[in-house]
Amino acid sequence: MSTSVFDIFKIGIGPSSSHTVGPMKAARRFAQGLAADGLLPQVERLQIDLHGSLGATGRGHGSDRAVLLGLEGEAPDRVNTDLMDRHLQRIANTQSIWVLRQQAIAFHDTTDLLLHWRPLPYHPNGMVFTAFGKTAEILRQRTYYSIGGGFVVDEHAACLDRLQLHHSSLPYAVHSARDLLELCQRDRLSISQLTLENEKVWRTEGEIREGLLRLWQVMEACVKKGCHTDGILPGGLKVKRRAAELYKTLKHRSEYTLADPLSIMDWVNLYAMAVNEENAAGGRVVTAPTNGAAGIIPAVLHYYSRFCHQASDDGIVRFLLVAGAIAMLYQENASISGADVGCQGEVGVACSMAAGALTEVLGGTPEQVENAAEIGMEHNLGLTCDPVGGLVQVPCIERNAMGSIKAINAARMALKGDGQHCVHLDKVIKTMRDTGRDMHEKYKETSRGGLAVNVIEC
Repeated sequence: MSTSVFDIFKIGIGPSSSHTVGPMKAARRFAQGLAADGLLPQVERLQIDLHGSLGATGRGHGSDRAVLLGLEGEAPDRVNTDLMDRHLQRIANTQSIWVLRQQAIAFHDTTDLLLHWRPLPYHPNGMVFTAFGKTAEILRQRTYYSIGGGFVVDEHAACLDRLQLHHSSLPYAVHSARDLLELCQRDRLSISQLTLENEKVWRTEGEIREGLLRLWQVMEACVKKGCHTDGILPGGLKVKRRAAELYKTLKHRSEYTLADPLSIMDWVNLYAMAVNEENAAGGRVVTAPTNGAAGIIPAVLHYYSRFCHQASDDGIVRFLLVAGAIAMLYQENASISGADVGCQGEVGVACSMAAGALTEVLGGTPEQVENAAEIGMEHNLGLTCDPVGGLVQVPCIERNAMGSIKAINAARMALKGDGQHCVHLDKVIKTMRDTGRDMHEKYKETSRGGLAVNVIEC
């Protein structure tokens, strides 16, 4: 498998990479396939069946909305978030969908978009798209799986348990943390330098730098918007947005920050909550590695850029390269899907990524980076995914703030050591995978266990 940092970090919309970004991409892919095969003019009816976790929490996560927008040709990184509600209202009013902006097809939400709790064979996030002709014959049918982080595979790839993104041969073939450390030691490279060499297979160094700084700009914009937006989050829980009020408080209590040695934690909490409130509201975020955990990387990067004297644009680029490299290890050897392994695969992975990345930009060795990444995951093992009401709000917003603080602490612990430790990252990744397999299905993004059933209202 060849994976790029830009496969890990994707610009998309909230509230969920697996439930919103993935289904939108799958729907768009299906519609494009109809057009490419010349079948679109023959289509009389479309039916979408969402299975497993998508069926259980799809409404709360916006999967239904994402599918409709995807069929109309929208892409997560380009859709105009200010116009989405208008498009969806048009579909509801006209009871028709404008496929790829080329052909209007009758569409009735209650009969043409169906939710099923029973999962399909290969992953909890399964979707079946079917196009019917004039005599109800099936013109085209495709099954897709949204496997976390906005990654989508078809049934063939899911059957082989393989995510195929690129077929390029990389100068450094990395399949484990052990590989990563051995190659860094052999060629005297930092983890960011090694990752950069692999990225240069697809892009020039200038393009890589520009692309990563663009991602950082989107993260900054997301934090800024979250810090200046009041109101109630959508979905029925009536969760009040808190970031804006916290921002006002912190901005006007300078004496307090001098007196309280832990005041930086308040700012880190703010950064994470601002992002995840934007995500919960369906705003523009960077999948890092998922939307449910999208606040941790931006929060720790803001901590680095605002409070660390070493901070620079070069450091931000290196941070994202290291974070991406760590995410690839989890993607290949375990999972980054809450529906697959619980929230340890989302917040846990993001915490691990941020901890390792912060360690390098603060001067850590590859061994210390690996140690920090291991600490970040070790103390998130077994974390369940139990969104109340199927919404990425409770406990998800606060969970990102906690994950950000854990990441910073993990980096500080690793930097105080020499990189030698008992539990290595590969073992923790395997343990996370095994724990996810043993975890009861109700604790994996179904809203049928944990806080989702024990908290009736907020």
